[in-house]
Amino acid sequence: MVFTDKEIGYLTTQPFGRLATVGPHGDPHVVPVGLHYNPEAQTIDICGLGLGRSRKYRDVRHRPLVAFVVDDVTPGDPAAPRGIEIRGVAEALAEGGRRYGEAVADELIRITPTRVVSWGIEESWQAGPRARSVPARRPRPAHLPRPRTEEAR
Repeated sequence: MVFTDKEIGYLTTQPFGRLATVGPHGDPHVVPVGLHYNPEAQTIDICGLGLGRSRKYRDVRHRPLVAFVVDDVTPGDPAAPRGIEIRGVAEALAEGGRRYGEAVADELIRITPTRVVSWGIEESWQAGPRARSVPARRPRPAHLPRPRTEEAR
């Protein structure tokens, strides 16, 4: 499994996250987006109005390595931060978005996780982040650089 049961529970209750892409000239781009956890593919699916015309969609087509963060602060005294950072390979798909609603474009960005870091979900955020690499589920595109070793992360 890519995500733990508690991480899936968290992802399915959160309506938004932030997607980070890199443009064709190396410039970073971070935007808030709606998210959907896809249990069949164990991916994060992003859809929205006019997605196929967006910079994030074009960026993913050019450079598919992305980062995605979903986080919030729990209510209470004291309040506690929690969240998930997902690094992965994204695909800009021409179809599939409408499965999440008729009001969105049919284009879809699908993130296949390669690294997951979560905090405050499995246990207290004070315990520190829970990080792990995800075994490759599909070949890495040949034009992408190899990931750094665990020691360098």
